[in-house]
Amino acid sequence: MGSVSVTEARELFSDLVNRVVYADERVVLQRHGKELAAIVSMDDLKLLEALDDELDVEAIKVALADPENAEPIPWEKVKAQLGL
Repeated sequence: MGSVSVTEARELFSDLVNRVVYADERVVLQRHGKELAAIVSMDDLKLLEALDDELDVEAIKVALADPENAEPIPWEKVKAQLGL
């Protein structure tokens, strides 16, 4: 995984995209030495999204298993709590 500054990335964007797509690299973008973002392939992005979805499913399972969530909350009560 390579790192480049945001300034360098502007100049090398096409090359960086090619490295990600064809050389299966990941590129970290930095500003003042701080990692800010990354350029990743679509396959990596799809994997990250699938992992995020799985974490959401697990959180839902935990919430549904909580006895405090056994009774449904009436919509009117939810709206009142949200100030709607």
